Amino acid sequence: MTEISKPQAYKALSLAVLALVINFWAWTLLSPLGIRIANELHLSTSQLSFVLALPIIFGALGRIPLGILADRYGGRIILSLTSLLTAGAVAHLTFADSYNQMLLAAVLLGIGGASFSVGVPFVSAWFSSKQRGLMLGIYSMGNVGTALSALVTPTLSDNIGKLQTFWLVAFCLVALAVIFWVCAKDSPVWRPASLSARRSFGLAVNQRLTWDMSIVYALSFGAFVAFGVYLPVILKLSYDLSLTDAAARAGGFVLVATLARPFGGWLSDRIGARKVVKASLMFVAMLAGFVAFQQSLELHITVAYLSLAFVLGCCNGAVFAIVGKAAKAGSMGSVTGVVGAIGGIGGFLPPLLLGATYQYTHSFGWAYILLSIMSLVIFVYCTFCFRDKKLYAIV
Repeated sequence: MTEISKPQAYKALSLAVLALVINFWAWTLLSPLGIRIANELHLSTSQLSFVLALPIIFGALGRIPLGILADRYGGRIILSLTSLLTAGAVAHLTFADSYNQMLLAAVLLGIGGASFSVGVPFVSAWFSSKQRGLMLGIYSMGNVGTALSALVTPTLSDNIGKLQTFWLVAFCLVALAVIFWVCAKDSPVWRPASLSARRSFGLAVNQRLTWDMSIVYALSFGAFVAFGVYLPVILKLSYDLSLTDAAARAGGFVLVATLARPFGGWLSDRIGARKVVKASLMFVAMLAGFVAFQQSLELHITVAYLSLAFVLGCCNGAVFAIVGKAAKAGSMGSVTGVVGAIGGIGGFLPPLLLGATYQYTHSFGWAYILLSIMSLVIFVYCTFCFRDKKLYAIV
């Protein structure tokens, strides 16, 4: 049996987290500057919503081919190439001076979001099944890149300029690609998938696990991404905060949700991921309903928003604890890609819904009510699907 060095395993985990942080920073680069870009390009609320939603949908869809490629060629090669491609996407932003050019840039930025599906099989191969809930939760902390984007991007833009900020992020991505190529390596127990891309995809979509987790992740990660992308706009329009203040608060939401992911993974290792998923969904339903029509951002409302972030993060961590333990050998990247893609698509629709809701009602409340209802529906679904002891016995 091949022995895995713990220092090498933790080095691989650290590099994967770094890669996810910087790629996710690039992926959500437009969100903190959304109002500013809308003013410069004279975009309507709906047009801005579409620009902010495009990186999500293409980041989601891109997870399927990248997950398949990760199973076939390994995380070292694919994450290095992904970082270079994302650098090119960010560089294109410096030339985007029209609505159509901004749409193209938004599509290309999706590459950064798609990188997530590469890291899951890369990290999983370094750790035993009993450790994967926590370790994949730690890897998922790379989502803090979206918080980094919300917190740092407006300040950088104010101090060094918007275009210079884009060039700085592009440089970080190129440096990351070089570091990952030189320093990272695939686990000694990892073996490339022997199936063709088509058969790998078929193996993933024919597993019931894939669709059960996709349904849960569409809500939990979809809500996380939607809030990460659109919360600065919600806070500014609903509570009349400054752009910088709204972006900072949105960054806090993303940070809490991100830090909760390893806790959700750790808790899944201890008490079972099924319990974590169901409890999280129930709390999401209650908290979303509570904040729906609040008119002022008082302390208890802020606590409710942060609590919502925490339970969404726990649910996300639990989902990939299940995937990491229950996915069939040789298909983890493909399953991760499909689950991640559907989760990302779950984040594509809410910004459009939020924009339309505000445009016609001057409130975001009904969108929150829909989130609450959907959480309850999926809770009931999970209650039945988790009864399959053969599939979910290990989690």
